[in-house]
Amino acid sequence: MNKFKIFSLALVATASVAKAQDIKEAKKAIDAEQFQKAKSLLKSIIKAKPSDGEANFVLGNVYLNQAIVDSAKIYYANGLQASDKKNLNYIGLGQLDLDAKNAAAAQANFGLATKDMKRKDVEEFIYIGRAYINSTTPDYTNAIATLKRALLIEPQNATALLTIGDAYYGANNQNDAYKAYRDAFTADPTLLRAKMQLGVLLKGAKSYEEAIKAFNEVIALNANYGPVYRELAETYYKWGRNKTSTAKVNMQNAITNYEKYLSLTDYSLDSKMRHADFLILVKDYKTLETVANKMIAEDKVNPRIFRYLGYAAYENGNVDVAIKSIEDFMKVPSNKVIGRDYLYLGLSKIKKGTNAEGVVDQAAFDAGVADIKKAIELEPLVVEELADFGKALFGKKQYIQAASIFELGAGNAESKNYLDDLVYYGISVYYGNASKTAETRDTAALQKADATFDKVLTASPTYDEAYLYKGRINSLLDKDDLIIKNYSEYLTKTTAKGAEELAKPATVKKMVESYNAIGAAYANTDKAKAIENFNKSLALDPANTYAAQSVKALK
Repeated sequence: MNKFKIFSLALVATASVAKAQDIKEAKKAIDAEQFQKAKSLLKSIIKAKPSDGEANFVLGNVYLNQAIVDSAKIYYANGLQASDKKNLNYIGLGQLDLDAKNAAAAQANFGLATKDMKRKDVEEFIYIGRAYINSTTPDYTNAIATLKRALLIEPQNATALLTIGDAYYGANNQNDAYKAYRDAFTADPTLLRAKMQLGVLLKGAKSYEEAIKAFNEVIALNANYGPVYRELAETYYKWGRNKTSTAKVNMQNAITNYEKYLSLTDYSLDSKMRHADFLILVKDYKTLETVANKMIAEDKVNPRIFRYLGYAAYENGNVDVAIKSIEDFMKVPSNKVIGRDYLYLGLSKIKKGTNAEGVVDQAAFDAGVADIKKAIELEPLVVEELADFGKALFGKKQYIQAASIFELGAGNAESKNYLDDLVYYGISVYYGNASKTAETRDTAALQKADATFDKVLTASPTYDEAYLYKGRINSLLDKDDLIIKNYSEYLTKTTAKGAEELAKPATVKKMVESYNAIGAAYANTDKAKAIENFNKSLALDPANTYAAQSVKALK
């Protein structure tokens, strides 16, 4: 009997050690972003010991991280029934309260989590700090304050230092974030995420080459640490975006490193979804369509896949598949529709209504624009995606449709294309009406285009071509006073640039146009000024028939 007791105690001790090791392995898998593996380990622990509060809490956190809120709630609730570390589950519930913007309820749950803490305990403070950081509405101030309480008790706690580094980083306090990450790695040289975050800071500062060096130092310590390859991929992507001369090489480096990252995760559907998100970023739509079709074969019920298939199908010219896929995604009530969904739906409808000669059916175009406007309501800066499409229409001399697209961008001063969109909108309206008769011109659009060039001059006072286009627009509107005013302003600005500018053939041509337009505007009210301007035109272009005939008629 005594031997049996000793054996039993040994079994208990062994089980306890195994459980601790499993929790440690699960946390290691979470850090490596191997979430399927982590979930499997945690479920095994819970199955073996349902009363394990910490395993329930950590598993709930995994689900919450993946935005599977109902499952997170179930495990937090199970954890509250546990006998071991059940208090941690109040922290999970507290984060759900933060996500719901109920700070009072969150504080109450955090209070329940900490009320029985021992004097030297710090784990609860670290988890609460993480909850403030990970919430959909982060509160970095409270995170930092809570984590400082942990560090006051245990100044060299590497996890607390890493977590407060994340809080400082979220609060845009780069200096304190750097110090915290450095100190965390010093306290625990196996904590690779802390060292990796030093590279993340460099990436955020656009020091891409230095960031890559920092990430390679992490790889030198452990070539199988998956998250560092994701960071490398994102760094190469941003470097390519910010320096177009490096774009081709860096985008390929981004894809290669992201594939390496995937090979070190669990190849779950979630990781494939993240891969799909990245393929959208780097615009690798051929691979995206292949990946999306494979995901549909694996999981026909996950509607998010249809979003990826829709995007890829549009970019690859399969517009019928694009429209159906995006509409299939949108019709699921639980799906959160984003601006880009409507953008792709609208562009797909327009492309479907475009014939082999590139002419767009107006009804299809209007239906597409209606969807694009919904996209802009949800995400105003989606207008930045429209510039190339508008320019393609402009290049095909489809000026009225081009104007409709550029008008969308011209309405958002925060867009990086704002000035370009203003200019292209104005000139699209002008060219779209220039060949029309006076009766068929869109007067309202021309007046709006004239006002748009005033916005151009506010945004870029040295863009003298704006006066030229204002003169042209007012010529179509038969407003003699504004014709004279704007063409005269163009001539004044151009003349001030000096002899080198005045000698350019293109400049001479525009000046001749200006003098002729001013002369024509004066013809019915001031013949002397009309003749004066026509003569100035002839001085620049003696063979100009219009000016010569106008002078003859006026005399």
